[in-house]
Amino acid sequence: MSHSIYIWLIAAILVLSGCQSTFVQHDPNQLNVVTTTAQIADPLRIIGGDRIQVTSLMGPGIDPHLYEASQRDISRIEQADVLFYSGLHLEANMNVIFENTSVPTLAFSSATESSELLEDPEYPGSIDPHIWFDINLWSAGIEAAVEQLKVLSPQDAAYFEENKQNYLNELQQLQEYASAKLGSLDESKRVLVTAHDAFQYFARATDMDVVALQGLSTESEIGISDVQSTVTTIVERDIPAVFVETSVNERAIQSVIEGVKRQGHQVQLGGELYSDAMGEEGTETGTYIGMYRYNVNTIYDALSGGT
Repeated sequence: MSHSIYIWLIAAILVLSGCQSTFVQHDPNQLNVVTTTAQIADPLRIIGGDRIQVTSLMGPGIDPHLYEASQRDISRIEQADVLFYSGLHLEANMNVIFENTSVPTLAFSSATESSELLEDPEYPGSIDPHIWFDINLWSAGIEAAVEQLKVLSPQDAAYFEENKQNYLNELQQLQEYASAKLGSLDESKRVLVTAHDAFQYFARATDMDVVALQGLSTESEIGISDVQSTVTTIVERDIPAVFVETSVNERAIQSVIEGVKRQGHQVQLGGELYSDAMGEEGTETGTYIGMYRYNVNTIYDALSGGT
């Protein structure tokens, strides 16, 4: 099915969903909040507590660049009190839904000043959507979302505000931890080699360099020249480790490791990072703070040689 046909079908389903939707039960005493990604859902669950019910459409291992909404997703959105999404075309295949739904929507990225956004290194003018890896930018999105919750449930405004402040304090501590931990690495080792270019904001916040095989979207192709260029960088800079991602096939990274070996050098697989998706709900990496801290520790351990 071509992309254009799919978009028209989604639009048609959206129009009809009011009378043909699959009902998703929720507590009428709680705000019914739907998010696209778990990175949005987790902070809001903590801040909203028992005053809201949060449903994330995308679970562990799901690539938001490629995700296409199901009819059940559309039903959930249409029954929601509010929809939060990341924006900047991260959920590119859902844009027609965001534009046509009657449900209040908010893109987390809309709270970010344009001067703080990063461009695609290969395609100037194309904005990097992975803003959750800059804690300050993500905090701004959280604050905007909480203001929306206050509008929808003004009787809970003080409750939301107190929980938000407590959560933002935790995020500030997390940022200080990440900067200190990765800042203690030797400058020559502060190079993050990954499958796709999801860590530019993370690198800026922690003073690291990023080398990525693939562009901002996982839809972009990885060529032989991309692999060879990465191999050359690893050998020249004597980078000790490379990383795979939970939502991206690791085949290309394995090709890089083999290419480095053919050059007479050694590079280890430093571990698996969470980039576009978080871990299983109920686990440490299923939380935004736990996921971020896990990535910091994994990167540090691999690039420091475990010292």
